[in-house]
Amino acid sequence: MKNILVPVGSSKNALSHLQYAVDFAEVYNANLFVVQVYNVYTKAGTMIKVDKIIERESLEFLNDLVSKINKKGVNIVVKTLKGKLIDTLELACKAAEVDLVLVEPRTNSIKDEVYLGKTSGKIIKQMDVPALIVPEGFTFSKPSSILMAIKSAIIKKDNVLEPLKSLKNTFTASVDLLLVKTPFHNKGDFDVSKELESLVGNITKTENATTFQGVLEHFQSHNPDMLCVVRRKRGFFAKKWEKNTILKKDFFCKIPVLVLSGLK
Repeated sequence: MKNILVPVGSSKNALSHLQYAVDFAEVYNANLFVVQVYNVYTKAGTMIKVDKIIERESLEFLNDLVSKINKKGVNIVVKTLKGKLIDTLELACKAAEVDLVLVEPRTNSIKDEVYLGKTSGKIIKQMDVPALIVPEGFTFSKPSSILMAIKSAIIKKDNVLEPLKSLKNTFTASVDLLLVKTPFHNKGDFDVSKELESLVGNITKTENATTFQGVLEHFQSHNPDMLCVVRRKRGFFAKKWEKNTILKKDFFCKIPVLVLSGLK
């Protein structure tokens, strides 16, 4: 991983999240792009100067955050970007050849029952770039064990497993695979490819209503430092696919969650 992007919101956790990003990037000797996206909805020509004010304040906010962390020699690029959140971030990811997006669980939400707020939920559900959800206040530590939970092992996309491979090799972590048979199970879903098989150690098969319920059932026996799931329309976050906010009662994790782009 050479380029990591960190979208920064206005949460109280922003400083802690940014320090985690720096600590993570240091291991990879990666560039860190710290960005904030803003938008102004107004009639043409009526509030032209507002854009400049918001841009200036946003940039001052980001620079102030960066000044308060231990940079550890990491190359940090600070940018403010105007536009719609997902479209703008995706353009930024392409332009900077971003390998991973680091996401806060609740960028704006103050409700205790919320796991992924509206902004972070949009990033996780709608962007096609691998993402790492970092729990609030979480201090960086090298993961030694990763649990990958999927309901279908069919892989059609090239390089989709690269983030997991990178984490495994960089941190010499073990990877266990949890195959969850749900009501949507199809023939061949549990056929593990040679590529995936070469990545994992133990393979556990279970039958549950959802992938998350399978994780809940087997989490303690595996006791991972990181969870790996797959993003797709009928994938791990399917239950709340129509809503950007994800409640803790539907999904909650106290360890980092690596979200791969869809396997198919």
